[in-house]
Amino acid sequence: MPIIVLFYKECGLDLADIFILKSVYSIAMVSLEIPTGYLADVWGRRNCLIAGCIFCFLGFTNYSISDTFTAFFLSEILLGFGQSLVSGADSALLYDTMLRYKKEDEYLKYEGRVTMVGNFSEAFAGIFSGLLAVYSLRLPFYVQSGIAFIGIPAAVALTEHAAKTRIKNSFANIVQIIQYSLFTNKELCYNIMFSGVIGAATLTMAWFVQPLLIELDTPTSWFGIIWTILNLTVGISALYSDKLDQRLGSLRMYTLILFFIVGGYIAVAFNISYIGLVCLFFFYIVRGFATPILKGYINQITFSEMRATVLSIRNFIIRLMFAAMAPLVGWLHDLYSLSVALQATAAIVFVPGLLFLILQWRYKPKEPSL
Repeated sequence: MPIIVLFYKECGLDLADIFILKSVYSIAMVSLEIPTGYLADVWGRRNCLIAGCIFCFLGFTNYSISDTFTAFFLSEILLGFGQSLVSGADSALLYDTMLRYKKEDEYLKYEGRVTMVGNFSEAFAGIFSGLLAVYSLRLPFYVQSGIAFIGIPAAVALTEHAAKTRIKNSFANIVQIIQYSLFTNKELCYNIMFSGVIGAATLTMAWFVQPLLIELDTPTSWFGIIWTILNLTVGISALYSDKLDQRLGSLRMYTLILFFIVGGYIAVAFNISYIGLVCLFFFYIVRGFATPILKGYINQITFSEMRATVLSIRNFIIRLMFAAMAPLVGWLHDLYSLSVALQATAAIVFVPGLLFLILQWRYKPKEPSL
């Protein structure tokens, strides 16, 4: 991630092409997101994680030997399929493990630790990728393929505690879960939709980081270092997410997350400078505690037998929204400027985000004062 935009540009792609590739990845995920979440419930979380890791390994391997838009297109499909198998199954397996040991009340703490470890490892990898890219922009991809392979035996080593759901009509059951999640259970629906909007916003900003650094003429070796600091920021923030949630409560957290995320876009848009880079760090602080907190809310009001499917519906919303707006903001960047693209994204995120925030305010009972 820290140097991939530079890699794409070396291969002759512009930002519109890059965002199209990211849309392909999201569409590949979206096409299988809910079915694979359901597959995790009926076939097993562990089995889906193993299959997903294999697809990801193949996708990164293809990237490491390719240099054309068409080849990258194939890699994004492989990676999208792989991630769709992993997403939902991983958090569901974690929550079921917490249930097995009667520690479900501590789920948010452990989800925060997972986010922290993931971002810390990505952060340190960012340093190495930046240094490797000084010698060759392709070298990080060779290393990435090896790292991706490690996921396969890691998934094999996991233990699953949830019983597999046994049903007669898979399609009908998926439809029932979707209907329950997005229509019948209003609280769950508003949580999924709000979490999806925020997830799409943080994902899109991740792809604006490198265009911002390029705009600032940042040396290649610094790309990995800045990426590292950003991910360390997310990791540290995620570690304290449970304490912040306990202090503020869900309604205050929803409000804080939305307005800081949208405000972060606006602040960076009007400060395409190192001041904007500072604003970006505050955005990443909010990103760090938003992800585990919003996932935790969904898990608390979801039945175990449909948990992976419900989490996949959330990821489906994230990827669908990203796939819809990514080509637009990439086109706005190439035609106008980075500032215009950031402002447009802020507006796209704010409108549905505010809608579901208001719906949550109206639906949820008022929380006691601190």
